[in-house]
Amino acid sequence: MVSRRERILILCKTYPSPSGKHSETSCVAGMSETGALIRLFPVPFRLIRDDQQFKKWQWISAQIYPANGDRRPESHKIYVDTISLDGAPMPTKGHWAARRQALSALTVYDDFDALDAARVADGVTLGLLRPKRVTGLQITPLDNPQWTPDELEKLVQHEKQAGLFEQDGEREIKTLRKLPHAFHYTYECEVGGETRRYRHKIADWEAGALYWNCQRSHGAGWETPFRARIGKVLPAADLHFLMGTIHRFPDQWMIVSLIYPPKMVASVIAQTELVF
Repeated sequence: MVSRRERILILCKTYPSPSGKHSETSCVAGMSETGALIRLFPVPFRLIRDDQQFKKWQWISAQIYPANGDRRPESHKIYVDTISLDGAPMPTKGHWAARRQALSALTVYDDFDALDAARVADGVTLGLLRPKRVTGLQITPLDNPQWTPDELEKLVQHEKQAGLFEQDGEREIKTLRKLPHAFHYTYECEVGGETRRYRHKIADWEAGALYWNCQRSHGAGWETPFRARIGKVLPAADLHFLMGTIHRFPDQWMIVSLIYPPKMVASVIAQTELVF
């Protein structure tokens, strides 16, 4: 398969899941310099050197190639050892001026049905959606909050082979914690005066990391600060969803990344237009 060198602005890192080949993997998505959305999967973050670890809103350069066995046109695989970082993550100064400028190259859908219609018509499986409003945050405990034996084996088998364990006499193997809850947004879009209501799962790594931070700092009271951030602060911003389909279920979508520039009042909009 012919590969190419691509410069990519990282917009998404999903919460990791077990993989038989790579211990734990994430789906990463971003955009090229020409505004094309690109999905990178799988990305085994534990196998990436520290000097190659990248963050959301950071430009990277890497050798990539179209993913075999994945019909989604945006899907690519990455040669992990070719990753190089291109500066620090984009700043948020100026009401996200640099980030807004980058996002302006993307198509923004105002209704989920329009995005799904683009999937049917043109094969689009990654897209930026701007809902009219978020109406709720649903938190659902999982029936199986622990990894199954098969999932656990996938998580630890490569660490066993590589010797990545604690030298404490018990050879404790580090493993990824499974999120014990599922998070969904309910939201509305408006089309021609009609209100349309939707519900989608949040798979953004930030949501998972926030859960563990809240659980660690607030214990059983974790839900209050979690809802304050995900259910109130982010919806009060100019919240966008980066939506992506599921490989095994190509007609099903998830929110793979939350993008939340601050809302801009008229005076700030005028100043920004003068800049650009």
